[in-house]
Amino acid sequence: MQPEGPYRFTHLLGGSPVGKAWAAIDEQGRFVSVAVLDATVAAAPGWREAFAEVANALAQTPDGPPITYADFSAAAPWVAYAAEAGPAPEKLFRALGVEYQPVPAAPRPVSAPPQPVSGVPQPVSGVPQPVSGVPQPISGVPQPVSGVPQPVVDMPHAPWAVQSAAIPNQSPAHPVSAAPASSAPASPAGPTGHDVAPTPATVSGPPADVPPFDPYAAPVRRIKPSAPPKRRTGLWAGVAALALVAVVGGGAGIYALSSDEPDEPDAPPTATSSGFPAATPLAPGLKPWAQAALRSPEERALAVAGPSMVFVEVVFTGYVRNKAGGALLDKAPVTFSRRCSGVVVQHEGYVLSNSQCVQPTPDVLVGGALNAVANRLVSEGSLQAKDISTYTRSRLSTSVLTGANAGDQPETRLYGQLNIAKGEVTDSPAIAGTVVQALPIEAGNVALIKLEQKNLPTSELNTSASVSPETSLLVLGYGTTDTSFRAATYTVLSKTVTVTGIDSSTPLNPYRINEDLGLYSRGGIAIDPSGRVVGMLDNDVLRPDKANRLVVPVSAMTALLQAAGVTNTLGKGDNQYRSGLDAYFAGDESKAIARFDEAARTSPTNLLAQSYRQAAVDSRGPGDDSGGSSWAVPVIAAAGGALAVAIVVAVAMLLARRRNSRF
Repeated sequence: MQPEGPYRFTHLLGGSPVGKAWAAIDEQGRFVSVAVLDATVAAAPGWREAFAEVANALAQTPDGPPITYADFSAAAPWVAYAAEAGPAPEKLFRALGVEYQPVPAAPRPVSAPPQPVSGVPQPVSGVPQPVSGVPQPISGVPQPVSGVPQPVVDMPHAPWAVQSAAIPNQSPAHPVSAAPASSAPASPAGPTGHDVAPTPATVSGPPADVPPFDPYAAPVRRIKPSAPPKRRTGLWAGVAALALVAVVGGGAGIYALSSDEPDEPDAPPTATSSGFPAATPLAPGLKPWAQAALRSPEERALAVAGPSMVFVEVVFTGYVRNKAGGALLDKAPVTFSRRCSGVVVQHEGYVLSNSQCVQPTPDVLVGGALNAVANRLVSEGSLQAKDISTYTRSRLSTSVLTGANAGDQPETRLYGQLNIAKGEVTDSPAIAGTVVQALPIEAGNVALIKLEQKNLPTSELNTSASVSPETSLLVLGYGTTDTSFRAATYTVLSKTVTVTGIDSSTPLNPYRINEDLGLYSRGGIAIDPSGRVVGMLDNDVLRPDKANRLVVPVSAMTALLQAAGVTNTLGKGDNQYRSGLDAYFAGDESKAIARFDEAARTSPTNLLAQSYRQAAVDSRGPGDDSGGSSWAVPVIAAAGGALAVAIVVAVAMLLARRRNSRF
């Protein structure tokens, strides 16, 4: 789909996962190159603004390519450069942090040579201003531009329908859910040394002294042809009828072979067809294409492990009493929750998580209850917020959390959510669960949970993993940027970390890492380059901030599974999904689509299978005939035969008429 603008596109220069570059000619016969952001990408948050900001920033850099025309508010935003500026679109796409693949083939000639330019190309009416900042990394929310991009002024609009061609060896389009991965060029300082707010590029229209000229108009005939001889309509009517049969049949066959949408199994009920990825409430919690380089081993590793991540919330309800005598500290029941991460290790619903999160020790449990009571007293006005810590500490050793009766245990409810999760959700998509078994802190601080749902996407444990200092690992865990705890939204975060050392003071030999993912990543996982689990994240009690920078080795995880009689096995849907990933990253989109379909049907909660299926559909080139109809080849063959017969008959009839006309 080409944008509307004063150009005719002659051939494709190259492309990237987010857009294409075209060679074109404007209405005055001048050669330009045009960078076009795909409409589906422009609809994703942050990309339209980043495209405009980077284009303006590049124009302000030393020797930067000046903008000729631009329309950043179009459905498919675009910016044009004079051909003399060189590979400006390539610079723009690379500055956005995406790969760019030039077309190696020679450009296709235009239908008619362009006319000479009657005047010097005119500059834009205003100098593009530098951006006020650079696009943020993909792991964060894209920053908005300081001004809304406006369409160019006095811009003639004429759609030119040119069929897009596939780019050889181009990486297929990927989902977009965040701003570009790399930063834009730094903004040059203004006169005062501060950045200047961005101003979208504008133009004043074609120069007034350039005569109106259409380089694509049909040439004017200067010699009037002689009158044609009288036609023999009878002969050619028969030939035309035969040719029509051949053309219709051949056209139908060619259409069947060239169709971009082959016959495929029906998409899963929750799959979408609007693009990759789909911005729906059922979006996956992890987006590997946005958190790692496209088509990289890191993206594949995240794609393997991502679907099995679980957000765990345990809700406790009880009464706070004095240990001595059992008198109630507060007559009203108190409810509070603990939240952390987990990972599915058996497709029947078995999840490993952090023990202190799901089954805390009595001191941790009563501490949470006292903190909840203190916060309620603050809301009632009977306690000041600055005194919460003092209130909790002073009663911690003398209080206990019980059920309705002094001898009862407090009520405990556990829920797990896959993909994007929200706090305080107790119905679908939350899945109820129970704690099967838990290891104490000194034995690994790992707990086994059973969720009441089967066919969950599963991670594989790497039981032979060998981790040493300086080893690089990928860590995954749930996190949130919401400041309101009650109904916060949680997604799966990921980060590449380095092992800084091994703690040999305990038999487990846990290892420490240099970064963490935040408070709620306890129970998250560390994975190897193939996406297999090599450890579980826990808080490091030796650190002042108690950050989750301790990794419990996989041996503690397997020991708990063996004690509970649970094996780490992949289900049918897991094998189908991994087969689909193998095909997708190898470039076999047709096989990938089929496998992802099977995986999504077998394991409906694996939303990444649905997203990658759509990516395979979108990235399949127009030359892919894997889905062509089986009747296309016979139809074309029959049509060719009919056309040959028509030609033979026509020639025979023509020769016969000529012989008869001599006598």
